[in-house]
Amino acid sequence: MNKDSRLQINFAFSKNEDNAGKEMTVLAADVGGTKTNLALYKMAGENFQLQLEKTYHSAQYSGFTEIISTFLSENQLALSDRFCAGVAGPIMNGKVQITNLDWAIDTEEIKSKTSIKSVSLINDLEATAYGLAGLTQNDIITLHAGDESIKGNIAIIAPGTGLGEAGMYWDGNVYHPFPTEGGHSEFSPRTDLDIDLFRFLQKKYGIVSWEKTVAGPGIHDMYLFLREKRNIAEPNWLSDALNTDDPSAVISHAALEEKDIVCMETLDLFVRYLARESASLVLKMKATGGLYLGGGIPPKIAKLLLKETFYKEYIDCDRMQHLLEPVPIHIISNEKTALIGAAWYGGMS
Repeated sequence: MNKDSRLQINFAFSKNEDNAGKEMTVLAADVGGTKTNLALYKMAGENFQLQLEKTYHSAQYSGFTEIISTFLSENQLALSDRFCAGVAGPIMNGKVQITNLDWAIDTEEIKSKTSIKSVSLINDLEATAYGLAGLTQNDIITLHAGDESIKGNIAIIAPGTGLGEAGMYWDGNVYHPFPTEGGHSEFSPRTDLDIDLFRFLQKKYGIVSWEKTVAGPGIHDMYLFLREKRNIAEPNWLSDALNTDDPSAVISHAALEEKDIVCMETLDLFVRYLARESASLVLKMKATGGLYLGGGIPPKIAKLLLKETFYKEYIDCDRMQHLLEPVPIHIISNEKTALIGAAWYGGMS
């Protein structure tokens, strides 16, 4: 991809003269609780081109290095110059325990088993932030144009298997992405219905974080709560689908197609909670430069997010509407953004 076609977002290392014009191969990964994407890129300075890509179901493998070895062997690939993985979890001293998967990943183990000398691990939301540099206007859906002349920090929130959150600090010239684990902060009920849901989830989990509502598994839990509370019988076609397919996807699809009233109310709650936590993230980071909704869910429910519910709930905060109103809000529609970001970081850092 040519740099002239990308979003105009520059990072602290984007002018690294050591990499200017230098050709290299970068093996990139996006490691999640459900799936792991691997891709090989050829890079020259700030221009990069995808060579090969494959998706693996994470739970079918004993560990991450097994997937790397499989990818290299089945494609008969030579060692890449660099390797970088965006992973779902907090990284400490080159090691991470995947949040929603029983995997531990260690940079030294990767080096030992693959012989790749330059290995980096970054948080998957940090990778998503870097991935913005590889996107074009066609890769985003604008929910609220805001005022792009106001520069400042950027916030990223990404509901999928879990709830990821990250920020991009603006130093006046370039951005500095940083990860957080804000999705594990505690859920804040506002209405009587919220309180009832909180009690329902508290019985099941003890601690109720935002990830327990604004993520795929949370959709299923909220559906079960509402089905019980509304005392509405579940139709047979829906029961069959829930028993055979991913419940959260089934519920979301039924809501989008307006086929079941409880599914529709479930997605309405999801949209409202996503809006509230998005506003909180913008306020905490003073993210006047923009809010990006990433992860697997927002692109799939974009038509719901484009309705007035999301923005109305987002702007309904405590006295800071004047800060929230000018913030541009976008959905990241390119599902490979974290993978692109891992390649970008691996090649540019």
